[in-house]
Amino acid sequence: MEEGRIDCDHEQEHDWIKVDLHIHTLDDPKDHLDYTSHQLLERARDLGFGALAITLHEKVFDRPEVFADAAAMGILLLQAAEMRLEGADVVLLNVQPNEVENLRTFADLRRLRARRGDSLFCFAPHPFFFFGASIGNRLLREIDCFDAIEICHFHKGWFDLNRRGRKVAAAHRRPLLATSDAHRLRAFGAHYTSIPRPRELTPATLIRALRDGPHRLTSPPSSWRDLLSVFYFVFLKHPIRKRLWPGRPRQRCAH
Repeated sequence: MEEGRIDCDHEQEHDWIKVDLHIHTLDDPKDHLDYTSHQLLERARDLGFGALAITLHEKVFDRPEVFADAAAMGILLLQAAEMRLEGADVVLLNVQPNEVENLRTFADLRRLRARRGDSLFCFAPHPFFFFGASIGNRLLREIDCFDAIEICHFHKGWFDLNRRGRKVAAAHRRPLLATSDAHRLRAFGAHYTSIPRPRELTPATLIRALRDGPHRLTSPPSSWRDLLSVFYFVFLKHPIRKRLWPGRPRQRCAH
């Protein structure tokens, strides 16, 4: 099942590329994960992804050797970060490390957007979910800061906290993006956005495609196993890891 799929009768499947723009890896300074960026790249290559964003919390992922590995695999890797502004998570794409060092408020974000113009892309992750740092109703007040709204992978049947996000996106003419928000390697690959393949795949052409569309959103309902697994990871395994290994050294990308 694909949510929000746009069918183009004259387009062949190989003319579209899969992108996932909200992913975490072992490099994350906040969350404790157990897979490396290179393991992510290998899985992305095997599953046919064309572009990714590793969105560490409060930090831009900027390891040159990983970007080189991605390019060698034919994958565009965007510089990105998931920042917490005034208690709300925000994902920034095509952002530089120095640009997020003092990014703390939505006023800061507005100034950054004014400087960067259309070269910066910002979306609201899991905006109306009850855990994490979802922006909630404040999304309506800060909507000018966002270029898109995320469809979170965590939904099944009547349990779908994406409904309000879809309504806000429609009312304010913002595109929806499906992502995995992967914190476990097996969680990556099933939830993603597809865009028509640009003639040349660069950060600029990818962002233009995200803004202008069309998009295909692939976000199948979670299985009961997925739901229980997410609850276990978010409320048990992850907090226990943080308590037991608060200063655990980060592994580097192994080849």
